[in-house]
Amino acid sequence: MKKTPSDKILMLLKMRGQITAQSIAEELSITKEGARKHLVNLAGDNLIKSTAVSEGVGRPSTYYSLTDKGLSNFPDTHAEITVQLLQSIKKLLGENALDLLINDREANVYSKYEKATQKTNSIEEKLSVVVKKRTEEGYMAEWKKEGKDYLLIENHCPICAAATQCQGFCKSELKNFQQLFGEKFSVERKQHIVSGGDRCTYLIKEI
Repeated sequence: MKKTPSDKILMLLKMRGQITAQSIAEELSITKEGARKHLVNLAGDNLIKSTAVSEGVGRPSTYYSLTDKGLSNFPDTHAEITVQLLQSIKKLLGENALDLLINDREANVYSKYEKATQKTNSIEEKLSVVVKKRTEEGYMAEWKKEGKDYLLIENHCPICAAATQCQGFCKSELKNFQQLFGEKFSVERKQHIVSGGDRCTYLIKEI
């Protein structure tokens, strides 16, 4: 199904967190007036909100971001049934069984990523493969270079409900990234969706 300009704006806000009308216009190759028209309609539907940000001399800039209703357009994967299953495992089989489940998933995920990245020759090639795999899995991932360091960014968490119920999932993902990028790099989570962040970001630094 072809995405409308409004759909594209919602996706852009999900990817960027917050952004101005001018940046939206440039990203979507439409006029600023056209972007504003769509933003007004989205605000009227309570899908987005605006915030005035002072950036020094002159008038404050207006930034747009998603409301909770807007964020609901990017749902958790099978959230309700996932939470119910985790609660049942904990109740019927105990915490140890839940730990075993998470450890098994961790091993499977690592094996898949390690196989996909084994022919890469640089950290940037490896990041590109990881981003591709994570995006296929619903994480809306991207990477950026910041000076000598790298940021792995996940703009959406398709297992957020499960991770909220049991943060062992988040710990296992951080562990997998550290193991995948190797002992020459440190991996630190800087933002965390489960802890209230707009996205999950991982700072990757050469040691």
